[in-house]
Amino acid sequence: MTISINRRAFAKGFGGIVLAFTLDPALAQQQKQLPGSLNGNRLLDAWIRINSDGSATVFTGKVELGQGIVTALAQIAAEELDLPLARVRIVSGDTGRTPNEGQTAGSQSIENSGTALRLAAAEVRAILLGLAAAKLEAAADTLTVADGVINAPTGKTIGYGELSAAADLHREATATVRPKLAGQHKIVGQPIARFDIPGKVTGKASYVQDLRLPGMVHGRVVRPPRYGSTLEAVDEAKARAIPGVIAVVRDGSFLGVVAEREEQAVKARVALAESAKWRLGPELPDPANIFAHLKSLPTKVEVIGVKQAPLLAGAPKVLEATYTRPYMAHASIGPSAAVAEFKDDKLTVWTHSQGVFPLRAEISKTMKLPPASVRCIHTEGSGCYGHNGADDVALDAALLARAVPGKPVRLPWMRDDEFAWEPYGPAMSMQAKASLDGEGRIVDWNYEVWSNSHSTRPESTTGANVLAAWYLAEPGKMGPPTSPPQPAGGGDRNSIPLYDFPNQRVVHHFIQDMPIRVSALRTLGAYANVFAAESFMDELALAAGADPVAFRLAHMKDPRARAVIEKVAQLAGWKAGEKGDGTRGRGIGFAKYKNLACYVAVVAEVEIDRKEGNVCVCRAWCATDAGLVINPDGLIGQIEGGIIQSASWTLHEEVKFSTQGILSRDWSNYPILTMPEAPQIAISLINRPTERSLGAGEGSQGPTVAAIANAFVNATGKRIRDLPFHPERVKAALA
Repeated sequence: MTISINRRAFAKGFGGIVLAFTLDPALAQQQKQLPGSLNGNRLLDAWIRINSDGSATVFTGKVELGQGIVTALAQIAAEELDLPLARVRIVSGDTGRTPNEGQTAGSQSIENSGTALRLAAAEVRAILLGLAAAKLEAAADTLTVADGVINAPTGKTIGYGELSAAADLHREATATVRPKLAGQHKIVGQPIARFDIPGKVTGKASYVQDLRLPGMVHGRVVRPPRYGSTLEAVDEAKARAIPGVIAVVRDGSFLGVVAEREEQAVKARVALAESAKWRLGPELPDPANIFAHLKSLPTKVEVIGVKQAPLLAGAPKVLEATYTRPYMAHASIGPSAAVAEFKDDKLTVWTHSQGVFPLRAEISKTMKLPPASVRCIHTEGSGCYGHNGADDVALDAALLARAVPGKPVRLPWMRDDEFAWEPYGPAMSMQAKASLDGEGRIVDWNYEVWSNSHSTRPESTTGANVLAAWYLAEPGKMGPPTSPPQPAGGGDRNSIPLYDFPNQRVVHHFIQDMPIRVSALRTLGAYANVFAAESFMDELALAAGADPVAFRLAHMKDPRARAVIEKVAQLAGWKAGEKGDGTRGRGIGFAKYKNLACYVAVVAEVEIDRKEGNVCVCRAWCATDAGLVINPDGLIGQIEGGIIQSASWTLHEEVKFSTQGILSRDWSNYPILTMPEAPQIAISLINRPTERSLGAGEGSQGPTVAAIANAFVNATGKRIRDLPFHPERVKAALA
């Protein structure tokens, strides 16, 4: 290791020694652990560049999914750099320019990228102050900064732009410069309007679906009838004869077409599909017995969250219940799309993938290209939280682009591609058992969950993790699915209760075999586990003769959890022991997302049409504690969106299939919540400026489904333990 000391800066009052590190690879293991995403991307100039005009370019590997992250990260960087937001430009998710931060997932962008940017920007500001101290002949701690201009007590000033050439940021971050205290914030904590909204509401080209490049052509792919099918024959000549068709691309069982115009590509796709002969893959399980089938498959069993204490004498009251959630689609409003160009032996892909670096690795492996020859550039897509078809369509586009070098190929999936071939959120079964003592307290809690993997994203397993790779003449093979470990978890996410029980035992049955393709859907297993656990808490409260809010508080020690439960009860005007009237009722749900992130409590009010079996979520109240709030409008938008999405999942969403294949291929077979069905929502944020920011993008879905389920019971006296609450199920419960 070599160490250089900037003695001039030190002598002039720069509050420390400027170190430049050159690390021997053998010493890499001895590197100091850095916070957030700094640890994997340790150079300051990987995050920030100071430009000659005094502005800053900020780089992040996290990407905009409609969650407002680019705006929030810009606020963090601008705050620490003492720059106005207008002079901070964000570059995100580009394998040619930005740090590798893996996937934008798990409500971790503020926690990881935000932490990295806060510390990096504070350190860059300190470096600039050190340089300015020498120029202005003043001690660094006497200087002040406003809008990127450094001021000395003598009245002399110097701008960031004048220091940019001398500012050596190609050095390791130390994470030792203390960021601003909350009381000093001027930009963080403000409801800054999201940067991405104006274009989206004015019709500007905002999404990858809108991207148009010079000389661009259009592609489509043809999928088999069901998983694992093999293409035996196809009449390519019929498709090639269609005017405008440039290429028919076949590689094993991968089949696609490129044409000059989009409608020509669609027409050729139809011709190819009509003539294709397939040897069908294995049948799917019987949907009527899907949960029994999943439980019959081999599992890896892990016992977690165990607490043991002596049980008092007496005969406790024991309750048991089983809950299920079906396969659910991402149901992105705009089908997945990508644009790819293969030129001069280099591939560029514009993609709405949530992880451009893992995607690049999958594409380079599948297409046998050096990673340096593949560049993936994030471009927003119109809808996705979780692993939908974005990565798959990117490989599709790349394979077509390779067949027509020099021509950018735009490839949007058709609606049936999206519904039938994206990886779904897994079906899950949850079984709960608990004991109540004579005072109505829970003395023993047992919980078991059965689930497939919740992440088969690119690079999440060995082998190939993109759809087309499995159908090529030299196919890739998916490696064994994995489950993220606790405390975050996958299928067992939020399965360990935050409540204080003297005895508890949680068992995760991880099912590796996937009869239906699954991966990450927003919240992973938390939505189902919170539904089950919080429904069961209400069942236990009823058995104990206790009010649901009071029952939860009686079993909760965490003061921040108690605060959101008490706040939402106050916000909703909750009355202890309140009863429904047969058609209208209210219920509560609570969770701390992943037991690591934000605290959320929701009260939902529902109205039941007993004749038609329809459930209306009329109103929802929510209290949220996400620590230090970066942008209150952005946080409220995330919580509102989660409530609405959860209501859609809870009332409507279920992938239909038969033994012969997927049946949900359009909106008529996969309805989602409509705008008139969206509830009125009131949200209260508990801002804690002295606490670290907690991830919140997936915090409200679990509490919302539980609140709806518990409100249904409050209204009708009947409990539904199987999702979704579709009319047939509702009428059966009421009958």
